[in-house]
Amino acid sequence: MNKKTHDIELRLLLEAIYLKYHYDFRDYSSASLKRRLALALERFDCETISQLQNRVLHNEETLPELLSYLTVQVSELFRDPPYFKALREEVIPHLRTYPSLKVWIPGCANGEEVYSMVILFREAGLEDRTIFYATDINAEALKRAEAGRYSLDRVGLFTENHRQSGGTTSLSDYYTAAYGAAIFDKSLKKRIVFSDHCLASDAVFAEVHLISCRNVLIYFRKELQDRAIGLFRNSLPRNGFLGLGAKESIRFSSHVGGFVDFNPTERIYRRRGDL
Repeated sequence: MNKKTHDIELRLLLEAIYLKYHYDFRDYSSASLKRRLALALERFDCETISQLQNRVLHNEETLPELLSYLTVQVSELFRDPPYFKALREEVIPHLRTYPSLKVWIPGCANGEEVYSMVILFREAGLEDRTIFYATDINAEALKRAEAGRYSLDRVGLFTENHRQSGGTTSLSDYYTAAYGAAIFDKSLKKRIVFSDHCLASDAVFAEVHLISCRNVLIYFRKELQDRAIGLFRNSLPRNGFLGLGAKESIRFSSHVGGFVDFNPTERIYRRRGDL
């Protein structure tokens, strides 16, 4: 199959998903989607994207599993420890000045980032005055996130990340090991709201003081990156904080003027206080 035909098939599949199910992947990075769809074609035993589109349109059970290929669900607890160390040492002192707090984790995937954030806020003594919003477009990922269950062989990495991030407790205080899995304590979930939200099509749903959206924007085209950053800007109060992934930046966004660098190395920005 030539590239032009393949590209047409891809656009038609994304349009079909949007029109029938209202999931909007049309401005996701084509290169990333093509890599993930190659795996999906193998899984669904389809030779072409057109065959996969036929299944998506005529068998509604196909989409939930396909979403696991179209959305990236790979993360770690305290991934990139210097980022969490910067939050702990530089951002938390500012957040302490608020009587109540809201934190948003867009694209929360399987929940590693939100549990990391809750643990950090508990160690800082801020958990009880904070609501954490963990959102994703993948309903199955949200179920896994809410379950808080991870393979035990990942815990060594989680523990080392937590230590390097400046953790003041033992990570083992927060989970129980059973049947080859680490099951995180229910108390960590009492301040978390798990919810469906799409950065490509949904609007602002709350004013929050900190947004941590890491390694999500890299899978978007520039137009969708710009839309998401606009949502973040409109969700933050003056002087609110935005954290992005190591390969992400607001530098080329039309909303760059709405932020100032807070910790450029760790991609932490602050909404301007004079706008």
